[in-house]
Amino acid sequence: MDIVSIVFQVILSLSILVVLHEFGHYLPAKWFKTRVEKFYLFFNPYFSLFKKQIGETEWGIGWVPFGGYVKIAGMIDESMDKEQLEQPVQPWEFRAKPAWQRLIIMVGGVVVNFILGFLIFAGLLYFYGETYYKNSDLKYGIMVDSLGMELGLEDGDKLVSIGGKPVDRFSRGIFTEEIVFNNASSFEVNRKGSEITLQVPANFAQKLTAPSNKNKGLILERYPQQIAKVNDKSIAEKAGLKKDDKILSVNGRPTIFINQLSTELKKHKNEEVKLVVLRAKDTLQMVAALDSNAAIGAALYSQDKFLTISREKYSFAQAIPAGVDKGISFLTNQIKAFGQMFKGNIKAKDSLGSVLSIATLFDASWSWERFWTITAMLSIILAFFNILPIPALDGGYVLFLLWEIVTGKKPSDRFMEIVTTAGFVVLITLMIFALGLDINRLFQ
Repeated sequence: MDIVSIVFQVILSLSILVVLHEFGHYLPAKWFKTRVEKFYLFFNPYFSLFKKQIGETEWGIGWVPFGGYVKIAGMIDESMDKEQLEQPVQPWEFRAKPAWQRLIIMVGGVVVNFILGFLIFAGLLYFYGETYYKNSDLKYGIMVDSLGMELGLEDGDKLVSIGGKPVDRFSRGIFTEEIVFNNASSFEVNRKGSEITLQVPANFAQKLTAPSNKNKGLILERYPQQIAKVNDKSIAEKAGLKKDDKILSVNGRPTIFINQLSTELKKHKNEEVKLVVLRAKDTLQMVAALDSNAAIGAALYSQDKFLTISREKYSFAQAIPAGVDKGISFLTNQIKAFGQMFKGNIKAKDSLGSVLSIATLFDASWSWERFWTITAMLSIILAFFNILPIPALDGGYVLFLLWEIVTGKKPSDRFMEIVTTAGFVVLITLMIFALGLDINRLFQ
């Protein structure tokens, strides 16, 4: 069921993005009286799952669930309709329109995706607001995983600044953002009352962006562990644990904080362990026989019980500019990441992924807030990559149209046919390569 949920979310999100992107081309084409012959969600080689002719346009759904397209009369695109191009130019064709009209038609999809991303971010801020931890409210500091330890961090550290920027709001991804996007080379932490400066190891940006480290938290907010519920017939129940108990130690090792408890339990799979438990004001001794999962069958309280969560609410008037700012900030980070690839600071292949990589962004348990957040991000990424000056992408057409507007010289249909074919081959090759990378990662 988890896989079904994720697959449905991916298809729904991409369908929304593709349909609105193609409407971004369709609507200005119609405004300029250009004939649109087909409008398809997904690709339809050989046959379609659904199609219906309405006026001059065939509306349909293809069977290959990637992307979509509009086929505009007189335009050299991936359909490579050479027969039409060999006929005399008709007034309703794309090639018959002035360059400025063709330019608007081509940038329409990208503009829609940018606007959509900004509007979704604004809607999220309006309906959900923004929850965060003030860095000063993390009274127990942070907890770190193995990757965080490589960075020099320790459990209980309190962040002071990264790359010279004071840390006011805590974010689990703050190190990734500052090191990968902003080239932070050092950071400061408060460790047991003393402020110390640590250096970011060389090539750590590559390590952060490696697929093998994709799901590592690096840093998380630290908080104590306390039992919220004991499952019936569980190891915890048999040991005598009850709701609101705090497990102070496992085999003499302190387990006050949640990560300490999970770490110590995993060390003793299929073993009996001695527990020291605090119940109200009483300290108790217990024995638990762990299984192969080292799970005791008790739910723990979340961080909300121990840490103060701040929430910023937005009126409709506030949400619009804040959503645009959030979208621009996200876009800026993507551009920075692109620049880091060219500099060799991060590996391009580690950032390349197919629809399988997209699927990992969604939660198995459906969350509308998470769904729309990922959709907003994908919309902006789709717009960014589509506007790159690569033949067969919108940006490739825009490049040649700008050349035509500036020089007054229109590239020949033959030239456009060649570069579009070449660009399409490159894109298909990249898609196959990205899919291969994702499949290889599944078996690593």
